Amino acid sequence: MIDPNVEPPAGSLQERLVEALRTVFDPELPINIYELGLIYEIVEAPNSDVRIVMTLTTPNCPVAGSMPGLVQAAVAAVEGVKNVEIELTFEPAWSAARLSDAAKLELEFTGYTGPVGKRDDGTTKLTMGRRRLSEDRGA
Repeated sequence: MIDPNVEPPAGSLQERLVEALRTVFDPELPINIYELGLIYEIVEAPNSDVRIVMTLTTPNCPVAGSMPGLVQAAVAAVEGVKNVEIELTFEPAWSAARLSDAAKLELEFTGYTGPVGKRDDGTTKLTMGRRRLSEDRGA
């Protein structure tokens, strides 16, 4: 599984693929899909074919039908890539723990809150929105 906090080797095809993936943004968050941790694998074949294994933040994501096509187009535009296969999976399920450090910082900077606490099922609850400081103090 790819760690979005680890940069690929400079000058490599992997680096160019990651840069292409960083141009695709989640429509509901100000974060690209790579920093969100939606990319699980990038497999480069010797014949310059590429397979991307990815997920979505939820199986009933409103862009489930279009996001794989956006990813495929971005990766196909990378020089040297011949064919692109996108595999969409929900195992393991995405959680906020997959966010890169940069994504967590961006969410904090833009005023989004979360990840907040743990639910009984072991997943992390991600709360999106803004709160007034007075609400935090019970005023």
